[in-house]
Amino acid sequence: MKTYRPYEPDQLLLIPPSLREWLPKDHLVYFISDIVDGLKLSAIEEVYEKEERGYPPYHPGMMTKVIFYAYCVGVYSSRRIARKLQEDVAFRIVGAGNFLDFRTISDFRKRHLEALKGLFVQVVEICRRAGLVQLGHISLDGTKIKANASKHKAMNYGRMKKETERLKQEIEDILRQAEEVDRAEDEEYGRDKRGDELPEELARRESRLKKIEEAMKALEEEARQNFQEEDAEDAGKKRGRKPAHLGVPKESAQRNFTDSESKIMINGDKAFIQGYNAQAAVDASSQVIVATDVSNKSVDKKHVKPMVEKIVEVMDALPEEVSADAVYFSGENVEWLRQQKVEAFISPDKQKHNDKVEPAPRGRIPEDLSVIDRMRRKLRTKHGREKYKLKEADS
Repeated sequence: MKTYRPYEPDQLLLIPPSLREWLPKDHLVYFISDIVDGLKLSAIEEVYEKEERGYPPYHPGMMTKVIFYAYCVGVYSSRRIARKLQEDVAFRIVGAGNFLDFRTISDFRKRHLEALKGLFVQVVEICRRAGLVQLGHISLDGTKIKANASKHKAMNYGRMKKETERLKQEIEDILRQAEEVDRAEDEEYGRDKRGDELPEELARRESRLKKIEEAMKALEEEARQNFQEEDAEDAGKKRGRKPAHLGVPKESAQRNFTDSESKIMINGDKAFIQGYNAQAAVDASSQVIVATDVSNKSVDKKHVKPMVEKIVEVMDALPEEVSADAVYFSGENVEWLRQQKVEAFISPDKQKHNDKVEPAPRGRIPEDLSVIDRMRRKLRTKHGREKYKLKEADS
């Protein structure tokens, strides 16, 4: 008869187990735990020091470790994190047996959002001092993430104008009807009796009208700000717009009533989502993320300058080189990086992994080459191809 290794699911443990023995010593969860132990959590702890009433809060170190580890392994939902703390060994280790409610996790993140951002800077500083970050070559990449709002709750500017007129007409009709009803009821019940309240339907329409008008004003202000970022004279010449129309939102400009900061974007699957554009800058030598940002600008090329400035803010130094996909290319970006003495390796053309790259022409680079042709030529050289491949390794 075949002999099997012992298997006793109901066997009691006679000796209390050590959490450090549940997983291999080199597991990521232990690394995250040790890193957080070395961080200064005073910004979080000070909040609880001021609270003298109520039940003792969970330890800030444990909460921070749980969130950091969850985000490192791609678990962002507070509800999923709560389930993991019960079902997943690594999560049970980092939570030290604490079973958190998902609302507790969500509230902790919201309450200490700024402090958690500061901890990110501390982590990058630790990586730099440990020699993991060299700022030699930095790769930029982004991804569209869904907002906590439905894209069906968005309305474009053109429809807002039509909806505003329709609602105003409905409100006028209701007011007229209400006046007629009041007059009839005054005659029936007398003027000292109650009967002058506005119908509930009117209040709902007025509140909706108020929301739409607020959204229109926000879109108009956003359009003015966007125009101020451009050169007014050049914009007028290139696009043929009259000065009176500059700063007016397009008819297709949208705003969401649930999450007004989110925008309609196309994600990596070519699907329209209501969301944000998340950006990351990665050090090629160590794969350490040195800067991050989230915005509602769907166009990636608008993030080159802000992300490089973020790197300087976090690392107090400029990178030597920056590589990125074609969605980040523009002549202005390349020229700005050159002025900062940062060499750019940003493809002007969309490339597939199997695309054959033609060899660069020999000889001197012609003086009259445009920025786009000069970049194409550089990325066709052996040096340029090697630098651009660093971006693929960081993706």
